[in-house]
Amino acid sequence: MTLRLAPSLLSADFSRLADEVAEVAAAGADLLHLDIMDGHFVPNLTFGPPVVRSLASHSEIPLDAHLMVSSPDDFLEDLLMAGVARIAVHIETCDHLHRTLQRIRDAGVDAGVAINPATALVLLEDALSWIDFVLVMSVNPGFGGQDFIPESLDRIARLRKIAGDRSIDISVDGGVCQENAASLARAGATTLIAGSAVFGAPDRARALADLRRAVTVGDD
Repeated sequence: MTLRLAPSLLSADFSRLADEVAEVAAAGADLLHLDIMDGHFVPNLTFGPPVVRSLASHSEIPLDAHLMVSSPDDFLEDLLMAGVARIAVHIETCDHLHRTLQRIRDAGVDAGVAINPATALVLLEDALSWIDFVLVMSVNPGFGGQDFIPESLDRIARLRKIAGDRSIDISVDGGVCQENAASLARAGATTLIAGSAVFGAPDRARALADLRRAVTVGDD
């Protein structure tokens, strides 16, 4: 699978979101990652479906919604109507995971499962045939700018082995940067979600190019 880069809006300047979105789109981002937090499942509170709906009219790249919420099903209808391309729900919060994922897929949207650093990968095995992507958290969810958890590399490699010949996208979120991009790709990640490494850089085009170059050089 082709490696994709997804800047995380959590690290953007919230006072100028439309401009921030346009800037990373022009810089070559493949997806725009949206962390939706409820202040319950994680201690932070970000934005909800109304903001996503507004962003959709300003974004030329697909929207990738990550639900860090206690009741993900309550958000689905509004997000589907907003026109997102992908929705990831946390395995730790879904009582009926199959039903939730099927609802997303029935709407023609890619369905994903996010998994926290301390959650056992074995919980995903029986769900792999129902999903389009897995979102591996490489930090504890809730805040941007955290340090990458090194053990995440082994988790990604094990997950890729578990997935076997299934063409499942493995996304990784948390502490992604130029220094670890190549290692993540070698481990099996196919979508790199980067917040501070992109929105924290003065030149977003160069930041994205540097991430892609780091992966290419790391493959040599």
